[in-house]
Amino acid sequence: MNRTKASEALAEALQALKTNSTLATLDLQFNSIGDNGAQTLGEALKTNSTLATLNLQGNSIEDNGAQALGEALKTNSTLANLNLQFNSIGVNGAQALGEALKTNSTLANLDLQSNLIGVNGAQALGEALKTNSTLATLDLYNNSIGGNGAQALGEALKTNSTLATLDLQSNSIGDDGAQALGEALKTNSTLATLHLQCNSIGDDGAQALGEALKTNSTLVTLDLFGNSIGDNGARALGEALKTNSTLATLNLQGNSIGDDGAQALGEALKTNSTLATLDLQNNSIGDDGAQALGEALKTNGTLATLDLQFNSIGDNGAQALGEALKTNSTLATLDLQSNSIGDDGAQALGEALKTNGTLATLNLQFNSIGGNGAQALGEALKTNSTLATLDFQSNSIGDDGAQALGEALKTNGTLATLDLQSNSIGDNGAQALGEALKTNSTLTTLHLSKNSIGDNGVQALGEALRNNSTLATLNLQNNSIRDNGAQALGEALKTNSTLATLNLLNNLIWYKGLLALSEALKTNSTLTVLDLWGNSIQLKIVTAFSEALKSKSTLTTLDLTCNSIEDNETYALSEALSANSTLTTLYLSGNSIGDNGVQALANALKINSTLIILDLENNSTGDGGAQVLSEALKINSTLTTLDLWRNSIGEKGAQALAEALKTNKTLTALYLQNNLVGDNGAQALSQALKTNSTLTTLDLWGNSIGDNGAQALSEALKRNSTLTTLYLQKNSIGDNGAQALSQALQINSTLTTLDLWCNSVTDKGAMALCKVSPICLVGK
Repeated sequence: MNRTKASEALAEALQALKTNSTLATLDLQFNSIGDNGAQTLGEALKTNSTLATLNLQGNSIEDNGAQALGEALKTNSTLANLNLQFNSIGVNGAQALGEALKTNSTLANLDLQSNLIGVNGAQALGEALKTNSTLATLDLYNNSIGGNGAQALGEALKTNSTLATLDLQSNSIGDDGAQALGEALKTNSTLATLHLQCNSIGDDGAQALGEALKTNSTLVTLDLFGNSIGDNGARALGEALKTNSTLATLNLQGNSIGDDGAQALGEALKTNSTLATLDLQNNSIGDDGAQALGEALKTNGTLATLDLQFNSIGDNGAQALGEALKTNSTLATLDLQSNSIGDDGAQALGEALKTNGTLATLNLQFNSIGGNGAQALGEALKTNSTLATLDFQSNSIGDDGAQALGEALKTNGTLATLDLQSNSIGDNGAQALGEALKTNSTLTTLHLSKNSIGDNGVQALGEALRNNSTLATLNLQNNSIRDNGAQALGEALKTNSTLATLNLLNNLIWYKGLLALSEALKTNSTLTVLDLWGNSIQLKIVTAFSEALKSKSTLTTLDLTCNSIEDNETYALSEALSANSTLTTLYLSGNSIGDNGVQALANALKINSTLIILDLENNSTGDGGAQVLSEALKINSTLTTLDLWRNSIGEKGAQALAEALKTNKTLTALYLQNNLVGDNGAQALSQALKTNSTLTTLDLWGNSIGDNGAQALSEALKRNSTLTTLYLQKNSIGDNGAQALSQALQINSTLTTLDLWCNSVTDKGAMALCKVSPICLVGK
């Protein structure tokens, strides 16, 4: 929102706070409110007696504004939720809020994520928590509080009796901070959730937390994702779990834990009776670690989710887990993606599924399972009555495996999602699956992309769709489907009443098959997404689809990427867009649409009131096309995303689009990557950004923009208050441009991503940028 509109919104809010006697929630996020606005709000809060929730996320509030809000909290008696995420509050602001919390008796949730409170700010809040008796949630994610800040909060937790959730993610608290929090947990009796992700915590910190968990009786969730606790840290936590009776969720993803650490955790699970979720993704537990966990699962009676992705587990580990599943009665989700499990391991898991009565989701993506393993799992599915999702993506089950799974689907009554992408399945496998779908009444999603299915296989699937009444998503992209297969699908769609998404990307469908699909759309009443990327569509076919879109079509997304579409075909699509009232997304990238075709689309946009995404990436339009689109944007009130990547648009085209941006009120993303915008075009766009109040993403990658263009954009950034992402990669911006951008960033408070990769910025320019902002990327 621009500053004028922000002021209007704030004025309206203040009037409401002064006069309204019922207003309970006020949302002013992303409104360019600064200290003055916050101070005025603070004054209103001193007397207001109804507001319970105030959201000021993503504004430009600094210490003075936070101090004013702190003063208000000293007397306000109704506000329960205050969100100050993504502002620029520093030490002084945090100290003021801390002082307020010492006496305030209503605030329950304070969110200070991504501010600048540092060590001293955390210490001030810690002091407040020693006496505050209402705050239940404190979010300090990404505030550079360090070990000392965590120590101050730890001291507070020793006496605080209300805080239930503390988020300290990404604060570099290290072992010292973790040790202090561990000491606090020994006596604290209210904290239930502690987020410590990405904090450089090692085994010493984990050991301290483990010691605390031995006596703590309230913590339910502990998140240590992305630290370095290793085997020693895992052992300490394992020891704690033997006696702890409250922890339900433990996230140890990405912590360098090996088989020794997993064995310690397994030993703990044999006696632990509360842990429900254990995430060990992206460690190195191997077969030995998996075997230890398997032994634990034989007796454990509470674990419901076990994530073992990326852990170098082979057949032996899978066999151990399979043995455990034969008797385990609680595990509902087992994730074994990206391990080294082959047929032997899959057979063991299949045997387990014959008797297991709780597992609902099994993820076996990216392993080395072949036909024999799939056959074993298929046999299991004939009797299993709980598994709802089976993910086999990127294995090698082939036709034999698909046939076995097809046989299983004839009698199975629970499986809802089956992912068989990239499995070397041909027509025989697809025919078996088609036969199964004729009688199966539970499967809703079937992924068969990146196989070798041809017309015979798809004809069988089409036959099945005539009778099937549950399948909603069918993914057949990257197969070998031709006209006969597409015709079979078209015939099926005429009567099918459940399929909502059909993906036929990158097949070999030509005239007859595409015509059959277009005819089906005239009567089908459920299909909403149709992907025909890379299928050689001709003029008559585009005309046929356009006619279908004019009828009572339900289609919301049509992907015609890379289909050799030229201007003549575009005329037909444009006519359809003028009449259609359902399509929201149209992908036309990688075609040969020129200025005349874009003119037709622009005319349609002046009338159409539903399309929100138009992708014209990599076509043949130039300045003329950009100019007619800009005229449409001045009138259109629904389009939010326009992609004109690689279209030979130069200065004149950019200038025309800039004129449109001055009045357009809906476009949020404009992609102009790899065009010929140059400095003059960048200057025109900059003028537009000074007044535009909706655009959040502008992509100018590879546009020959130099320092003059960067300087113009910098001037715009000083006034613009909505743009969050600016891509300037592969231009010719040097130190002068970088310095201008750095000056703008000292004022701008909304931009979160600035990418200057592969320009001509030297250390001088990079230093100027990095002094003022952590958001810039200045690589070579």
